[in-house]
Amino acid sequence: MPSFSGLLIITAVAFGAPFVLGLAPRVRLPAVVLEIVAGIVVGPSVLGWVHVDQTIAVISTLGLAFLLFLAGLEIDFSRLRGRVLRLTALGYGLSFAIALVVAAGLKAAGLADAPLLVAITLAATSLGVLIPVLKDAGESTSTLGQVVIAAGSIADFGAIILLSIFFTGEGGTGATLLLIGSLLGLALVVLIAVRGAERSMRIRADLLRLQDTTAQIRVRGAMVLLVGFAAIAQSLGLEAILGAFAAGAILTLLDADEVMTHPQFRRKLEAIGFGFFIPVFFVTTGVRYDLDALLASASTVVMVPIFLAALLAVRGLPALLYRRLLGPRQALIAGLLQSTSLPFIVAATAIGLDLGVVDAATSAALIAAGLLSVVIFPATGLALLRAGAEPRTPPPVAEETPLVAM
Repeated sequence: MPSFSGLLIITAVAFGAPFVLGLAPRVRLPAVVLEIVAGIVVGPSVLGWVHVDQTIAVISTLGLAFLLFLAGLEIDFSRLRGRVLRLTALGYGLSFAIALVVAAGLKAAGLADAPLLVAITLAATSLGVLIPVLKDAGESTSTLGQVVIAAGSIADFGAIILLSIFFTGEGGTGATLLLIGSLLGLALVVLIAVRGAERSMRIRADLLRLQDTTAQIRVRGAMVLLVGFAAIAQSLGLEAILGAFAAGAILTLLDADEVMTHPQFRRKLEAIGFGFFIPVFFVTTGVRYDLDALLASASTVVMVPIFLAALLAVRGLPALLYRRLLGPRQALIAGLLQSTSLPFIVAATAIGLDLGVVDAATSAALIAAGLLSVVIFPATGLALLRAGAEPRTPPPVAEETPLVAM
């Protein structure tokens, strides 16, 4: 029978982490870091209050799917074109090339047993972490913000595709590529079919009538899309997160008007995801974290700063390509921001552990490096951004007109 006792502690931690940070606004720490650290504390590694049972495992899996779904929803396809697309795509290609060299060096040094998986992991960017940071800084619509979001979108999608091809697909690389092509083809069919259906005035009127009632019809439709594509990807022998990400991308293309006819739609989806499922995933990540494996030897602890430096090199160096578009200072800031990675590291290392290609120590060190990247890189990038901002000139004060005696 499902148990709610462990889930109660996890949801309490998920509530407490951002609440405590809200009481100290000067502490610029992403809530996800505190959620994972608190999960480690209440988990088996420290206090032992919570163990991952079936209830927690299911909700955590949905949280990961929701995180990738919302990441796909954030892709702005209208901006993924022209010079920005060329630069960010070239940047990801360069990132992966650097990652392969770095991973080969780690393998030679005895720090990584699966260099290809490590390379794919290092080349990813946490779009789900960066978007709130950019929004809070008012940069999500700026040129810098759009370049970082475009680069993160390509890195997320590329990492998921590569992970599916080399590690989660069944029947070899050729068969996996065929399956991924089938999934993308199905996505195109669904996109065309739904767009055709929305041209019907009767269907459109029905959606408008039901969208803000207890039916919440648009939200239910989004859930069908999310679960449907995750299930299809899994049934094809691919990773469910690929289906979830594809579902978010499809919804982005379908929801072209965004706020014109349903202004609360995306906010409702974010409320479901960030209000419950996603924080449960992050706290559960902490509960599952093997702190003993990290602290078992000095060599494992030393791997953490090495992996952190590798993240900065793999994703930061290609940002030099953005210099002509952004300028040297903002290119440096973009490099720091796109070096931030955590959710994909968690997912990739979990898959590596299941397949037996990554040991617990490497997984723990990679996740620790990801935590540090979330703490250090966005804060440093935003500090540089604020330091380089031009001071605003106050508006001139109008001179008072002296009263003339009558």
